[in-house]
Amino acid sequence: MMAAAGGADGELMWAYLLHLGYNMWGDKPGHAEYTGASRALRCDEVFWDELVAFLAECGVNTCVVDLGEGVAYRSRPELAVEGSWSPERLESKLGAMRAAGITPVPKLNFSACHDEWMGEYARCVSTKRYYDLCRDVVDEACELFGRPALFHIGMDEETYGHQKDYSCAVVRGEDLWWHDFYYLVDLVEKNGARAWAWSDYLWDHPDTFLRKMPRGVLQSNWYYGRFTPSELEGPEIKSYRILEDNGYDQVPAGSNWSCSENFGRTVGHCKNLISPGHLKGFLQAPWKPTLLDRKYRHFEAADLVAQAKRDFYGQENRPQPYGENLYAKR
Repeated sequence: MMAAAGGADGELMWAYLLHLGYNMWGDKPGHAEYTGASRALRCDEVFWDELVAFLAECGVNTCVVDLGEGVAYRSRPELAVEGSWSPERLESKLGAMRAAGITPVPKLNFSACHDEWMGEYARCVSTKRYYDLCRDVVDEACELFGRPALFHIGMDEETYGHQKDYSCAVVRGEDLWWHDFYYLVDLVEKNGARAWAWSDYLWDHPDTFLRKMPRGVLQSNWYYGRFTPSELEGPEIKSYRILEDNGYDQVPAGSNWSCSENFGRTVGHCKNLISPGHLKGFLQAPWKPTLLDRKYRHFEAADLVAQAKRDFYGQENRPQPYGENLYAKR
């Protein structure tokens, strides 16, 4: 049974992906902004606070915090970069989130495509050193988040195609990928949380996915396009139906990464497709660092959540007019 996250039992999660760390992509500068790993933290603390306040005004009730290298872990200090937050600072920020009515959920992406935050351990996948690291950071994250009900383990896009521009590409074979996936799920469950993962493995391996994916793992399928008639026939959108027909709980993910209309169309499509018992909420994933330089992309993403709540669920959240509360001088 899924524990509540974001409010009372039965309340939908209106979740937002918020990055603390951002070393989630290449080991060298890439074609997209901010995708190359950095030895300095790319997170503006003042803007973090401002954004959290705006998320609350927009009706967001859950923040999935992508930790990565953003924490100077007590158990693994070697993962820290310049500016990584102390555990105490993170706990203070999580307390402020809760005070604003937002439930924080930890995320660490263990996909070999998105694990540059691990530093040298990213090239030690599926070894004892790697498994020990995974155990230590999952245990510590659960402690820092006060024994959360959910824990997002990522596990998306682990293909050669997604790593073709990396200096070092790592792709686990099918059996090894599942072995490590089960190991991570077990770590999470031993801490009293429910594992949450991206669902794109289903797109290319539907039979294997349905045979091996535990029903207890919360699924976030994602699609960031416009839901045109031709796109509706693709495996990405069809996967929402496959997950529903096979009894998986879902938190569909949308984004303003490629177009602003995606989140609302994701909500509209999935609200009519997924049964209330399996639809646990929605996740807005802007895929931008928490930096002042990307403030307006974040504000747009948050406002799109408020619009979707109003348009599809009749829930009115009115962000305060832009003024001193949001744009105070730095």
